[in-house]
Amino acid sequence: MKILYVTTIGGTMSFFKSFIRELIEAGHTVDIATHESAGSNALDYFRELGCAVYPIDFSRSPLNKGNLRAIKQLEKLVQGQGYDIVHCHTPVAAACTRVACRKARKQGVRVFYTAHGFHFYKGAPLKNWLIFYPIEKLCAGWTDVLITINGQDYALAQKKLRAKKVCYMPGVGINVENFANAQVDPAAKRGELGIPEEARLLLSVGELNENKNHQVVLRAMARLNDPNMHYMIAGNGSWQDRLLQLAKELGLEKQFHLLGFRRDVAELCKTADVYIHCSYREGLPVSVMEARAAGIPVVCSDIRGNGDLINEAFRFQPGDPEGLIKAISKVGDREQAAKACAEGMLPLEQMSKDAINAQLLELYLSV
Repeated sequence: MKILYVTTIGGTMSFFKSFIRELIEAGHTVDIATHESAGSNALDYFRELGCAVYPIDFSRSPLNKGNLRAIKQLEKLVQGQGYDIVHCHTPVAAACTRVACRKARKQGVRVFYTAHGFHFYKGAPLKNWLIFYPIEKLCAGWTDVLITINGQDYALAQKKLRAKKVCYMPGVGINVENFANAQVDPAAKRGELGIPEEARLLLSVGELNENKNHQVVLRAMARLNDPNMHYMIAGNGSWQDRLLQLAKELGLEKQFHLLGFRRDVAELCKTADVYIHCSYREGLPVSVMEARAAGIPVVCSDIRGNGDLINEAFRFQPGDPEGLIKAISKVGDREQAAKACAEGMLPLEQMSKDAINAQLLELYLSV
């Protein structure tokens, strides 16, 4: 097979390293079309594998006229290279790709689209429904396989979007073993981070921005008024100064720890007592799956995606500090709480990279 991956920015391709390596090792050809300047370092890995990388003038804004140029570039590329499958990701790139491939589909090209969380969903802003829903509804008619990654999107796509085939696949896969088998001395790790050994330690992983909603944890901690509770976040982002200022205003400076970008997330999960994921919006959060694999109890916002992964008893409304406090209070014994928060939810083995890669390959071969 000859396959083209299309994403708005190059950095998105980092999620597909293992699968594309497997495809190439099996004798298939994989190329990439993306806005190369945004995430060019991530693309070096694929160049070393032998992938051709084609620059496309995508804009992140769906209404930007530059995307018309991207459509023409894609149409020329697909017509000239003779691909069997074109697999697109991210909303703008996916819309441009499906418009560009209308003629190619009549010649046998099969178009896949993985929706990593529709921008329209229950509770989404009206403007999201007015902009993104009509685009997805139109483009679904030019889609051979539409892959959704959470239960809510899957149900919506089956009911509202007329793609030739609609599938459910839980994310892009995680390295379950890496998190399950991570070894760490929690006391030593806490000492390295400057956190008291006896503290009740909360952990979040993710970008520091408005959507990730880390401020609700600080507000909950202020209400609890427990000097033994500490909160650490692994990640960077534009909200760093805001969060530090809020912690100062709430008198939590000594209990709040911004760790920046980390490569030891599995060790952090093994060191903390509770993992907190408090976003307003997600598709299917990788960090929650990784926390579950590490065996740490998870408390999360009651939103799309999280509802596939964490039991309702451990979920709270994202704007409700009191609800977060109540959810945290249910975490007692670490091991028992970790099992309870995953009870009745998607099994870990279905989220592994091996399982996802096998499922996706089967889909490719089927068309």
